[in-house]
Amino acid sequence: MEISEWTRIFQNEGKGLLHGDNWTLMFDSNIVPESPEYRWEMYIRNTSARSVFECPECLRGWPSNRVMVVFHMRLMNGAGTVKVRRLRQNCKNCYEAQMADPVIASDNINTLMKNLVKKIRIKCYHENLDQGNYNHPRFDVNSPHEPDHCEGCMTGILFESLLQLDTKTGNYKVLIFKSLRVLCIH
Repeated sequence: MEISEWTRIFQNEGKGLLHGDNWTLMFDSNIVPESPEYRWEMYIRNTSARSVFECPECLRGWPSNRVMVVFHMRLMNGAGTVKVRRLRQNCKNCYEAQMADPVIASDNINTLMKNLVKKIRIKCYHENLDQGNYNHPRFDVNSPHEPDHCEGCMTGILFESLLQLDTKTGNYKVLIFKSLRVLCIH
C-alpha cells in the first residue's frame, strides 16, 4: 500500500486523540531501527504480510508473520512527524536478490496505526495508558522464517519468543521479548 493509504488510516485512528496537533506520516528507509535522532521516540512492532513480499526479479511471492515495522516520532510546537520503515526481505531463490517491501493488509495497517497512536499518546503526550498492544491477524505460513533473507534479522532487531521451564509445575512457559537484539541462528 502506498503512503497515502497509511496516512489516511493513521489520521482516522488519531482523530480526536492527538490533542488537535497536526501529524505527518512518511516512509523513510534510512532510519536506523534502534537509534532514533535526538528528541525522537521509537516504537518497533511486528505484523504480518498476507500476500506478501514479492521478488522483483522472479516475481515469486511469500507470506510472513515476521514483518517488522519501525516508527520514529517527534512532536515539536504542535506539529508531529512519524517516520516509518518497513523492514524488507529478499528472495531465497534468486542470487543477490534485491530487498522487497512487504505488502501489508489493511486490517494489519489498522492495527499498526491503533498501536502507533497509543504509543504517541504515551510517549509524546505523556498520557497514562496501559502499555499493551492490539493484536494483528496472523496468517498460516507453512515455510520457516529465513533469517538470511530478512532485513530485521540482519540488523539484529527481532521479536523473539523463548521458552522457560517452570520448576514448580514442570511446564514450559513462553516469555516474549520485544525489540531484543539477537543473533539469528540458522
